[in-house]
Amino acid sequence: MNIVGPKQRLSTRLAFLASGLAMSAWAPLVPFAKQRLSLGEAELGLLLLCLGAGSLLAMPVTGLLTARYGCRSVILISGALTALILPGLAFAPTPPALAVTLLAFGAAMGTLDVSMNVQAVIVERESGGALMSGFHGLFSVGGFIGAGLMALMLWAGLSPLASAGGIAVLVAACLVFCAPDLLAEPDVQKGGGPLFVMLHGAVIFIGVLCFLCFLAEGAILDWSALLLTAEQGLDTSRAGLGYAAFAIAMTVGRLTGDRVVRKLGGKRVLLLGGLCGACGFFGAVLAPSAPLALLGFVLIGLGASNIVPILFTAAGNQHAMPASLAIAAVTTLGYAGILAGPAMIGFVAHAVSLNLAFAGLGCAMLVIAASARLGAGRRA
Repeated sequence: MNIVGPKQRLSTRLAFLASGLAMSAWAPLVPFAKQRLSLGEAELGLLLLCLGAGSLLAMPVTGLLTARYGCRSVILISGALTALILPGLAFAPTPPALAVTLLAFGAAMGTLDVSMNVQAVIVERESGGALMSGFHGLFSVGGFIGAGLMALMLWAGLSPLASAGGIAVLVAACLVFCAPDLLAEPDVQKGGGPLFVMLHGAVIFIGVLCFLCFLAEGAILDWSALLLTAEQGLDTSRAGLGYAAFAIAMTVGRLTGDRVVRKLGGKRVLLLGGLCGACGFFGAVLAPSAPLALLGFVLIGLGASNIVPILFTAAGNQHAMPASLAIAAVTTLGYAGILAGPAMIGFVAHAVSLNLAFAGLGCAMLVIAASARLGAGRRA
């Protein structure tokens, strides 16, 4: 029987930290891969799709694996594969080789993502209090550390391979420290509990809300800089400030989110988060100056910070289907939003304008706010 205490909470945080470290290490390697393989923008874009495709293929299967073998085995194996594959991204010698490596890396990361969220749901449920925002906050912290260390090592003259290897060692170290206290047993009785069920309407509904939130996050990553430069007249050298403001606000919101959720409840936080995010999007569009637009990105980060953790908790606490399968389904739908977001915004921006596309994201956040009572689940 699984025993949940401080050690299990710490091991879960380390798993999220390891995932954030690994994921953030790829972005600084993209320019080197483009140069090394003499890739054009179109070729690079197709290769980048392999990362998302690998994750989307692996995520639905991970629910079955965690239900049968438990979180510990799946987290450790997928985490070890992530650490082993990561350096390969820095020296894949041909475009096909890089495509296969990205596909494998995406599959390992997708498996780690789902399995650590299943672990987080069980730990939070057995602990009897809100913990999910803090877990996701550690993923964000890992992202900052990983990207910062990669940039520092590359700036110091280390090769891309050595830099990626350094991050891989950190990921492996996190796994070694968390391994003894990860939940070993499945979240279902051995021999009991279905390994496949049809998606329930409640899970689909939660997944759609996750899709909308991740859609907004993906759009901020790829389009915030263009909004600030094209619509607000900000200098190109400062275009990254929008995403930086968003990411910092989201990290702060998640690290403090557990206390907020305990005090206000998941439904109110979902409602307020959706409204705050909507105000941020509308503010970024309507702001008369770049500083006010940056404030809009701060509001988006604060508003969105605890939406996904609350939805994951709701998916894990529903009783229509096993938690592991529900988390896998919701994660897959959410991740599809990250992949689809930039393209959808691009189509809308081309058809009408980027401002209207961002206003549409504000409307999506309003949908999340309006769905707070149902989306947060019964225990919220």
